[in-house]
Amino acid sequence: MSKKINLNEISTEKSSNYNNLENMSVNDILYNINNEDQIVPMTIKKSIPAIATLIEKCIAVLKNGGRIFYIGSGTSGRLGIVDASECPPTYGVDPGVVIGIIAGGDSAIRKSIEGAEDSLIQGYRDLKAHKINPHDIVIGISASGRTPYVVGALKKCQEKNIATGCIVCSSNSIVSTYSDYPIEVIVGPEFVTGSTRMKAGTAEKLVLNMITTTSMICTGHVEGNRMIDMQLSNSKLTERGIKTVMEKTQLSYSNAKKLLEINDNKIRKALESFRKK
Repeated sequence: MSKKINLNEISTEKSSNYNNLENMSVNDILYNINNEDQIVPMTIKKSIPAIATLIEKCIAVLKNGGRIFYIGSGTSGRLGIVDASECPPTYGVDPGVVIGIIAGGDSAIRKSIEGAEDSLIQGYRDLKAHKINPHDIVIGISASGRTPYVVGALKKCQEKNIATGCIVCSSNSIVSTYSDYPIEVIVGPEFVTGSTRMKAGTAEKLVLNMITTTSMICTGHVEGNRMIDMQLSNSKLTERGIKTVMEKTQLSYSNAKKLLEINDNKIRKALESFRKK
């Protein structure tokens, strides 16, 4: 039998500041949710020093050929997978550079398999399938800061001399204990008690955006304010690529388009060929 969980010890489980939600008007519900949501960015601002420290490590890992792993369950795991999956098309990196892992495997992305989070050993097993090693960093994502799947994975990583970090929304959590670079974003009770897909999920998403965006900028995938390694996989992105080449070279639309086409529709390659002339 698993150990009984004391929800009173978990800040994300504290009772909502609002009651009788079912009696509220739609407008009241929306304004109250919005009021709570505004807490998130200001709370993250307080954590920027810790976020920066983690990101500095991520940048060093990437520059040394290592990988960033996100590991989590439920909403947290899905957010990690979304962030990781957006890196290849946005920044042109290999899909194996930033990797998201969720308790329960790929089927848990679409269908809730919440019980998968209770295993202390499966998280590291899932990391081992990717040949995790000391060149990498593993970032656990857990709103409660106590998810066994994440705890076990980070604990084992530390034993194997693999760098660890975390994004949690509870203070003094066990997940933070096993993190070399912990980030604690304490957003307080959810509008619907315990529904961490709300403020906690928003906080996790914003911090994930910071981690990969800053890491990609600092490893050379942005020039000025433009993504120069993005994949031009549809008409909108192709137009954005042409606009980028026009801006960087002062070429006309047709000449910028032609330059891209003869350089395999790769912005970086097109700019390098132009600058060699």
